[in-house]
Amino acid sequence: MKVWIKLLIGALLGVLLGRFLPDHTATRDILFWLESFAIQLGRYTVIPLMLFSVTIAVYELRQSSGFWSLVFKSLMLIFGVAVFIIGTGTLITLVFQPARIPIIIEEQTVPVSLDILANISDLFPSNMFSVFTGSGIYLFPVCICAFFISIGLSYDRTLSKPVIALIDSCSRIFYHIAYFFSEILGIIIIVLAASWAVRFHEIIKIDAFRNFALFLAIVCAVLTLGILPLFFYLLKPKSNPWVVLYGSISTALAGFFSGDINFTIPVLFLHAKESLGIRRRSNAVTISLFTTFSRAGSAMVAMIAFIVIVKSYSSLGIKTMDIFFIAIRALILSFLLARHPGDGAYSILIFLCTGYGRGFEAGYLILKPLAFYLIALGTFMDVMITLFSTYALGKMNDMQEEKSVREFI
Repeated sequence: MKVWIKLLIGALLGVLLGRFLPDHTATRDILFWLESFAIQLGRYTVIPLMLFSVTIAVYELRQSSGFWSLVFKSLMLIFGVAVFIIGTGTLITLVFQPARIPIIIEEQTVPVSLDILANISDLFPSNMFSVFTGSGIYLFPVCICAFFISIGLSYDRTLSKPVIALIDSCSRIFYHIAYFFSEILGIIIIVLAASWAVRFHEIIKIDAFRNFALFLAIVCAVLTLGILPLFFYLLKPKSNPWVVLYGSISTALAGFFSGDINFTIPVLFLHAKESLGIRRRSNAVTISLFTTFSRAGSAMVAMIAFIVIVKSYSSLGIKTMDIFFIAIRALILSFLLARHPGDGAYSILIFLCTGYGRGFEAGYLILKPLAFYLIALGTFMDVMITLFSTYALGKMNDMQEEKSVREFI
């Protein structure tokens, strides 16, 4: 059975389970604990998988002098996609204004910090090997460590040949361990979907929330499933965007119901290689860069939510110049969420509200009941952008092998 079919069946079963679970505090506590445990299982192989795969990928790319070219193209694409996604989402919101959001009495603020200085400091810890014992939340230090190991491997290839073979073997071993977890992901996602359904059933009881949730879903679906795939027609040779979409179903389901981009990294590695035919030397680097720096989907969702909040509760509305500067702020924040794999969209919304001021410092609390939904849609867009971009870069750099649909996992 295809992985995406397992995930779809698991998601449907989870939604049904969550819809009909008894409305008891103890039941929900158990469900939410299981949700946290399921996220841990999804992250279980991420650090060793990234460490060894990125190390061998960077080593191979440096041997062919293609590493910095791929990194530059990836960063340019990250910036370009972010500008397009955030700008398009903002324009759609201004043209098709969603219904007003009701005031929710909520006094508990949410402490969130970008920890930029800590992010920089943690790239080079006192003990290089401490990156292996991390929590699986902040992964960029693992990539930096892999980069320096790859440099060491190039110093004397005669001496490093056994180590290269060992790292290559470890990369393949942990890849297959990740493959095993993808096979049981259909069971894991039942818990995630059930938890999602419990929360969703509560918010759709409020009409304004229902309308806003529908508006966000339509915008995300049109952009991710309709507009972005059309850019594949610009690739040389041309690609069938609908085949790429088919190959991304599993990542879309994992991203949406988990709301955690680190949870989806093993799924991204597997489908990039097995379904879309992107070579390891390309997909390891691009997936690492995009999951670290490309959170344009989360930024767009937060931007839409912020505009709706301000337009709902300000008689003066919001000026065009303010919208421009807020969009710039959302763009910058989309590159700085490396420590926020599981709360991207809502974290950006908090930063936008507190940065805007003018009485809206706590405006994000109005949408606190919808936080899980904002995070789910933002993560869905983030992982789809990552997979699309990984495919495009692999295609442009001649590091992609065409596969028939029947070969997709």
